[in-house]
Amino acid sequence: MNHSLSRKRLRIALAIALAVSTTVTVLAVADPLAFDANRFTVGTVQVGDRTVAYRAYEGLVYVANPVDAEYQRLNFYVPAEYYEGKSINGYTAETAPIFLPNSVGGYMPGPAAKIGVPGMPAGVRPPAGGPLPEGAGMLPPPPAGGGFAKTADTLAAALAHGYVVAAPGARGRTLKDSAGTFTGKAPACIVDLKAAVRYLRHNDQAMPGDAEKIVSNGTSAGGALSALLGATGDAADYEPYLKAVGAAPARDAIFAASCYCPITNLDHADAAYEWLFNGLDDYDQRGRTGTMTAAQIDVSAQLKPLFPPYLNSLGLKSPAGATLALDPAGKGTFRDYVKSFVVASAQRALAGGTDISALPWITIKDGGVTDLDFTRFVAYAKRMKTAPAFDALDLRSPENNLFGTATIDSRHFTAFAQEHSTERTLAEVALVRMMNPLGYIGAEGVATARHWRIRHGAIDRDTSLAIPVILATALQNHGATVDLAFPWGRGHSGDYDLDELFAWIDSICR
Repeated sequence: MNHSLSRKRLRIALAIALAVSTTVTVLAVADPLAFDANRFTVGTVQVGDRTVAYRAYEGLVYVANPVDAEYQRLNFYVPAEYYEGKSINGYTAETAPIFLPNSVGGYMPGPAAKIGVPGMPAGVRPPAGGPLPEGAGMLPPPPAGGGFAKTADTLAAALAHGYVVAAPGARGRTLKDSAGTFTGKAPACIVDLKAAVRYLRHNDQAMPGDAEKIVSNGTSAGGALSALLGATGDAADYEPYLKAVGAAPARDAIFAASCYCPITNLDHADAAYEWLFNGLDDYDQRGRTGTMTAAQIDVSAQLKPLFPPYLNSLGLKSPAGATLALDPAGKGTFRDYVKSFVVASAQRALAGGTDISALPWITIKDGGVTDLDFTRFVAYAKRMKTAPAFDALDLRSPENNLFGTATIDSRHFTAFAQEHSTERTLAEVALVRMMNPLGYIGAEGVATARHWRIRHGAIDRDTSLAIPVILATALQNHGATVDLAFPWGRGHSGDYDLDELFAWIDSICR
């Protein structure tokens, strides 16, 4: 007999036996991080033509020593049918995966998302003790041609599908305490998500859902944090930070990671961006257009040749076992491999009925996409950011801000930017490493998630197409299963294909 599962069933059965009410008296517990199954509200949410009833355990502070309890909390939602002993899509209260979506955008503070209530714009606090403003968007305004799906809608859809939903908040780069000290600089955001996972595993016997089947989800910087959470399970580097905030004594490895357009691998993202866009001097930053200055064009020319040596140092292999590499000019098997994902994207679009015949750089033969001119495709997608794209020489990028300290607002995080700037402050190598999943994949003592789904829009210019391909390939080379695709015509956005996302989760969890 599985005694652990038996104990969990007993606890959930006791919860089912409780009389349902809107508010239940909070019971005192000795463990400050113990889950109180009696402290809940009940609610319903409309998902399509269905009314979904649920229990809500909201405002659960997941650390014993919170730095900012307004963000270091999570909202936990359970389908009401599970308290009636029913199943949904083959899942029960004991076996349902735990869907863990974060609401981080731009490495800003991300509040714990709530079902039925639109979220706050990234980095904006709700009024003290008050509700979230009606109609506020969870992430920054959508770019032309795409947009971020509301996290509240994602939560409701996941709940309707039969998942237990745990929506954690996380500190971000702009947070300050009452003394004016910064409290959300790196690695605070990933430390908080790890602490949330530890809380769920610490309370697994008392909480519905399977804490060994946690599936994270995020978009943009949130996608990067989903990747970082998936790659760095139980890594010792984060332990001092977790102890400082009073994280639960449990593991923080997760089962799977869903990453939409992850803004990650920041210390090599500038070179990767210029590898792709060098020679395209005009930019279009969501309607703000212009031409790079002579100095920026020179920086682009200096950054581009830095990418091939880095890429070659990774020793990546294709699924067929071929070495993926670049010559000094930036061409080679890796470039061809990146192009293959664009070709596959165009083929899926064509097969789905999208008319792409007007694009002269795509070759269509016998009803299929056989080739495309990659250089002309990149020009079609257009440059969005000036050089350098991430580690700005004037320290004004969100990523510079991420790598600040308790008393310093922004710092460089690459040697190139430091050497070319009059601002000489540089983040510690160990800290930069902690924000990049690549250094942990396959590392000793690290439990990297075995299942990954990565989506990056084919015309998403917020980072280079090379970045998700590197992440996916490194994971595959170390035994993970990875589903990577570049949706055709899609810009910087996420949660746009929830049916497909949920189908993927079901395929790995059943």
